[in-house]
Amino acid sequence: MSLAETLVETTAQTVSSPTTALPVTTAPGIEAWHVESPVVPMIALAFTFEGGAAQDPAGKAGCAQMLARLLDEGAGDLTSDLFQERLAARAIELSFHAGADAVGGSLKMLVKHADEGIALLALALAKPRLDPDAIERVRAQIIAGLRYQQNDPGVLASRRFFKEAFAGHPYARPSSGTVESVTAITRDDLLAMHARIIGRGRVKVAAVGAIGAEQLAEGLNRAFGTLPEAGALKAVPRTEVHDLGKRVVVDLDVPQSVIRFGMAGVPWRDPDFIPAYVLNHILGGGAFTSRLFQEVREKRGLAYSVGTSLVSHRSAAMTWGYTATKNERVGEALSVIGDEIGRLITDGPDDDELQKAKDYLTGSYALGFDTSTKIAHQLVQIAFEELGMDYIARRNAMVSAVTQADIRRAAARTFADGKMLVVAAGRPVGL
Repeated sequence: MSLAETLVETTAQTVSSPTTALPVTTAPGIEAWHVESPVVPMIALAFTFEGGAAQDPAGKAGCAQMLARLLDEGAGDLTSDLFQERLAARAIELSFHAGADAVGGSLKMLVKHADEGIALLALALAKPRLDPDAIERVRAQIIAGLRYQQNDPGVLASRRFFKEAFAGHPYARPSSGTVESVTAITRDDLLAMHARIIGRGRVKVAAVGAIGAEQLAEGLNRAFGTLPEAGALKAVPRTEVHDLGKRVVVDLDVPQSVIRFGMAGVPWRDPDFIPAYVLNHILGGGAFTSRLFQEVREKRGLAYSVGTSLVSHRSAAMTWGYTATKNERVGEALSVIGDEIGRLITDGPDDDELQKAKDYLTGSYALGFDTSTKIAHQLVQIAFEELGMDYIARRNAMVSAVTQADIRRAAARTFADGKMLVVAAGRPVGL
């Protein structure tokens, strides 16, 4: 076993070992990935339902996210206040969230309060009240947040980027919606979204903590087994980043422009994802060691922060980047970013740079598994992407095996000819 593999295993074992996850399947067909650990008398549960903001009705962006925020605002016979009081009385942590492709959540509780936690989760999923007063309160909170963001350069740049990158596609819509779209959402829209997404056959679950397989199966049945089968999801067609080479300005009277840029990407399920991940670390994913950090910030002082990441949705993938700089230096910053991408296309990293990237990515992997909650969320995401229960055990070996040929192939797929879609919010000079 390599040092990196030992680090992953020994660090994770302070809570539990994610490499020993086992399947637990119930009679109604609910399957969970289970890591049993008696170290701490707690249970962490993570779950995700296929279908998210991409399923929002036309003209009503933000519906999935509003539903997620309302699931714990009262359920069954419990009003919002009573539901929250029951959670607080047992220090049970229950939360829900919505992304582009999924609605999910997490539950954390002491073992002695597991029955209560499971009961409240089951109630929230199966019988959310969606009371009119709760809907209006949450709607007001969302709209207040949206109005607050209306002059935020980062938010405006990001929203415009997705609108341009995925024009005409569900991914072009902001998942949190707009003031107009959130205002238009009705209780019937929320009920329809709930029926379409929150169903027994569409959930992935991971459980970590001091609970045995038999107890977990019973809990899964109570939490998810009585849910009806979910309705049909709307098809979300495959797409890719549009208008590479285009530059868009969102005019704002601010001294510094916030920049978002993007290119093609590789989805997590693709065999080239790991090489693309290593390549991204070299370009802009390494916080202080990446080429962009060194060239844009350290050598030229053009920006305080700069970086890139891989975005993997169900029906699209991209390499996505960010920075911010003085209006008069936007052109210079983009030129430096383009030059570094060009160097990676033509020359690639040298062997030492590639090895350092792989060493960092394998050595730091264990940091994502230092709590039960982190392990549960990692496992459920891996299950959602259908990467296999042994992915965690295989992952570092795949990173270590990346070659220069793999990097060149990933660069050809993600960088292509080096053209980027660029959006700058501010008043950039010469863009």
